[in-house]
Amino acid sequence: MEKLTLQEEEAMICIWELGNCFIKDIVAKYPVPAPPYTTVASIVKNLERKHYVKAKRVGNTYQYAPAIAESEYKRTFMSGFVRNYFEDSYKEMVTFFAKEQKISADELQEIITMIEQGKS
Repeated sequence: MEKLTLQEEEAMICIWELGNCFIKDIVAKYPVPAPPYTTVASIVKNLERKHYVKAKRVGNTYQYAPAIAESEYKRTFMSGFVRNYFEDSYKEMVTFFAKEQKISADELQEIITMIEQGKS
């Protein structure tokens, strides 16, 4: 799976939220000021080339749909993130966020509870 640029990722988030959509729908999801239609069209063409979206001709335009599930992308991205920045250790990642006070003790306890419930 090829890594997405920030712009491609923003467009993909819109496409995942919309499901089947047209370029105009994607542009409408952006906060104001939205990028130009042609810019979004170019980004979506790149996503199609990278096999992240599928295009279907509808009249004289194209309808786009995600070809990869958001969860699949997140799983792949997070694995690389943890490997590259935290020595392939999720424990190191959680420790980092705890030390930086980006995660509270209550949130850590919720994570522990989720892990324990997943084991049973």
